[in-house]
Amino acid sequence: EVQVVQSGGGLVQAGGSLRLSCSASGFTFDGYAIGWFRQAPGKERERVSCISIIGGNRYYTDSVKGRFTMSSDNNKNTMKLQMNSLKPEDKGVYYCAAGKGSVIYDCSAYAFWSYDVWGRGTQVTVSS
Repeated sequence: EVQVVQSGGGLVQAGGSLRLSCSASGFTFDGYAIGWFRQAPGKERERVSCISIIGGNRYYTDSVKGRFTMSSDNNKNTMKLQMNSLKPEDKGVYYCAAGKGSVIYDCSAYAFWSYDVWGRGTQVTVSS
């Protein structure tokens, strides 16, 4: 079965760090664009970071630049999001995702509806 399994998340104080991980099962990340998304109650799901297949370029939304780092290991079929200097506004459910459409060329231009395979989500809570 094609799926993505998530791990990580939890509660952390402002200024702390968390690491999220995803592993692919039934397929390989190689050949897909991959990304991390988050969603707060009553808000649209937003792209946090992504990696395009073409050139392997990494993109981050402005609010997390300099604090979050996304990485991937195609040999292990894993992807990670290292989150440092966390703020209360970072709270939400975080999802990993993969897509094989036009998003592979420039993932910074595409939102969540362009991705095909999704993890089940992990809650991240940041206390002040």
